[in-house]
Amino acid sequence: MMSKPLTFAPQWVLALLPLALLAALLWAFVQLDPLRSLTGNAPPLEELTIERFELGSQGITAHVVNGGPDSVTIAQVLVDEAYWDFVLSPPGPLPRLGRATVQIPYPWMEGEAHEVVLLSSTGVTFNAAVEVAVSTPQPDVSFWLMFALLGAYVGIVPVGLGLLWFPLLKQLGRAGLNFVLALTVGLLVFLLVDTVLEGIEISQEIPGVFQAVPLVFLVGLLSFLILMSVSRRKHRSGHDGRGGRLWLATSIALGIGLHNLGEGMAIGAAVALGEAALGAFLVVGFTLHNITEGLGIGAPIARDKPGFWRLLALALLAGGPAIVGTWIGGFAFSPLWAVLFLAIGAGAILQVVYEVTRLLISQAGERQSAFSWSNVAGLTTGIAVMYLTALLVKF
Repeated sequence: MMSKPLTFAPQWVLALLPLALLAALLWAFVQLDPLRSLTGNAPPLEELTIERFELGSQGITAHVVNGGPDSVTIAQVLVDEAYWDFVLSPPGPLPRLGRATVQIPYPWMEGEAHEVVLLSSTGVTFNAAVEVAVSTPQPDVSFWLMFALLGAYVGIVPVGLGLLWFPLLKQLGRAGLNFVLALTVGLLVFLLVDTVLEGIEISQEIPGVFQAVPLVFLVGLLSFLILMSVSRRKHRSGHDGRGGRLWLATSIALGIGLHNLGEGMAIGAAVALGEAALGAFLVVGFTLHNITEGLGIGAPIARDKPGFWRLLALALLAGGPAIVGTWIGGFAFSPLWAVLFLAIGAGAILQVVYEVTRLLISQAGERQSAFSWSNVAGLTTGIAVMYLTALLVKF
């Protein structure tokens, strides 16, 4: 007579048993440390990354993170090849993935460059440079308002101006509207590629342990799948026709908004680092770069009557995140969070590219191919416009 094994145990016990045994085995391995007999007294593997600097009346503050497998003890600090006292918070060795601030009472000079070197207890050095020394903006009311104004100028204003083309869109025929939809696809494809490349570029500043480059693609894929699931549920619920077109315009505004969040972070970080000329250059460039985004938002609802307030809401959804981005970049920029935001934005833009292409194909009908010369010309025009205006923000 055969008995059913472990049927007496509850399901939660069966689920947790392998995990509990695995945890016990790992604990025993760490305690016994059998590899120490093979490696002997080999020095620890240390990796320390200086994420950013803050400059104020008290000197220089370095924000650091330990991305290595072993703890790191900061023993000495050099600024411009001279040793300086420092205060580490929290004190003591920095564990794996631990974060700390290093306060250095150094009399930095406005507009000058300074090099900071951190020396570990084993003699390993970690260095970074302050390219242009300026006082880090403090989060008071005036700076909050200034960054909000920059974000609005970059995001809300150009998108709103682009939506002023909406009356013109309503007068276009089927072929003209398809041209604009194809142009929208071109705009979004350029934004997709630009967002992914920007995320990969920023990921180079992040410790390797966080695997930032895979995050760009994996988080982007998850963002795409989640939005696709929401979109399919909308379609199953009967949100086709006018409701479906409005949902598509909202999706376009959301994808553009997430991309503008990254642009706002770039502007805020440039201003916080004292790169005023670069910040002004980015503001002008992004403003021109974003004006065609309003055209893309209005294209799916050109046959409807959305009303002024709905158009304003779409402009705020697409441009408003730039304000949040300037605040993040100016006061608390984090490369890891920047990569995550950009990856989410890339997934959102990819989902919108799929939906707009789907709408374009459905509107082509039997008499006209979705790959007509006018549609291909619209796609090419969209990519060309974004490429040419992007020349103003690349340096």
